Formats: sequence, C-alpha cells, structure tokens
Amino acid sequence: MNTHTSDFACQLRSCDLRATQPRLAALTEVEKSGHITVDDLRDRVATQIGSVSTQAVYDIVHALTSKGLLREIRPVGLPTMYEINMHDNHHHLVCRSCGEVVDVACAVGYRPCLTAATSHGYVIDEAEVIYWGTCPACQQAA
Repeated sequence: MNTHTSDFACQLRSCDLRATQPRLAALTEVEKSGHITVDDLRDRVATQIGSVSTQAVYDIVHALTSKGLLREIRPVGLPTMYEINMHDNHHHLVCRSCGEVVDVACAVGYRPCLTAATSHGYVIDEAEVIYWGTCPACQQAA
C-alpha cells in the first residue's frame, strides 16, 4: 500500500468506513481525474481491481459523498460528476460544447455566495455556482 493509499485508508476509517479495495480505488481514480462520472469511475476502478458493478460504484460514491469525502457536481444537462471534497470554496466552469469541467476559485472574499439577497428564513450553509462558456479548445475548433 503506498503512502497516498494509506492516507485514503485513514480518511475512510476516520469516517467509520472500512478501507476496502473498491473504495480505495475509487478515491484514487477520482483524485486522478478531478471530475468523473459513475460510468467512467466504474471503468477505471475495474481496470485497477478487476470486475466491479455499476451498483457497487453508486454505493461507493453515495457512502463517500455522505461522509464528506467526495463532492457531487450536477451541471444541468450533463451526468452527475464527483470530485474529492477539498472543503474549500470553489466553483465550476463547464464548456457548453465538450462538457469539460474545471475548478474556479471563488470570485472574492470568504464564501460571498452565502450572503443571499433574502434567506426566506433558511440557514444557508452552502452555495453552488456553475459558470458556463466555451473552452479554448472548442473556441479553436469553431
């Protein structure tokens, strides 16, 4: 087990999750890709450990998301994606042409998006911002 895998194992155990081979493989592959769909994650985990079902990968991402190890991204019109939850305040930029997703630091200040014009009585603890545009490669191809 390499140092990085052992870090993931410690994170899993600290969340009261067993450090299973599929979970470790999933965390490794999500970290490598940055933003990944369940289908792509299943393929990569299967390459790393052998056969794994789509349902098993859904179970893994659900467990890791509910424990705060992964963050779910749901751009409208694209499949749900997952990334390592760095517990920072960043947003996403999505290319309308190819669907590439990149991280974008928050524009200014500490969590400025949490100051809504009106809270309607909610206690706001998170905001999601997705910027849409056309990536440089798609601009060149146009």
